[in-house]
Amino acid sequence: MRNMSTLESSSAEAALVAGRPADLTPVVLDAAGLESTAPSHLRDLKAGLAEDGYLPAELTVEARFCEDNPLAVQSESDRLREYVRAAAFLGVGRVAVDVAECCRPDDAEFAALGERARREGVAFELRGSIDG
Repeated sequence: MRNMSTLESSSAEAALVAGRPADLTPVVLDAAGLESTAPSHLRDLKAGLAEDGYLPAELTVEARFCEDNPLAVQSESDRLREYVRAAAFLGVGRVAVDVAECCRPDDAEFAALGERARREGVAFELRGSIDG
């Protein structure tokens, strides 16, 4: 029996072997530059990027976990989940969350965000310093 990472790796490798190069330039999108995460806007953005020869490879998001208030932490988690959804809609391969030095939410919040990204088919990466 193969573990999940072997299965995922084998599936990715098989897809690459069966594929061919595309004439698209990978780009990193900054979430702050998105006008909206509404599906209609994302659809237009995706089409515009493709027409111009760009492939959105990564979406960077700045996390704002700088309050100890549980409602503020939940609100920020909801905002990040919205960007994960937007990334999946755009076909972005990875969401990179930049975490500034400030209060740290429970690790369960980050684990839940990572799981949500995985379910959406998007890699999830935390970057930056997080104090304990």
